[in-house]
Amino acid sequence: MTSVLQNVAIDCANAYELALFWSKVTGRPLHPDDKPGDLETEVLLAEGPVLYFNEVPEPKTTKNRLHLCLRPDSTRDEEVERLLGLGATFVGDHRNPDGSGWAVLADPEGNEFCVLRSAAERS
Repeated sequence: MTSVLQNVAIDCANAYELALFWSKVTGRPLHPDDKPGDLETEVLLAEGPVLYFNEVPEPKTTKNRLHLCLRPDSTRDEEVERLLGLGATFVGDHRNPDGSGWAVLADPEGNEFCVLRSAAERS
């Protein structure tokens, strides 16, 4: 017996607004039934689990123990700039002079995530 990963749940203060941010990040739609004010929303990814946003009363207080890592179609640095324009904030720079490494950003509610090198940059 095994289990299938159904979704990645993200606690938040505003499920709809945070799901909109991640919809823009991934270029994937919200669930068609989701609307402003919903306590639970989903971003429907092309493959794998959905991103599930669940409103909770308590604020985020510490570093994430689990985070998302993104591999862009464009370059890592171009994607970092795009995401900052969408409302992300820059948290940490782990890019190396040889081009390896990653950048750590946070979504509008402070959830950290990484931007990795693109497949082309890794070649």
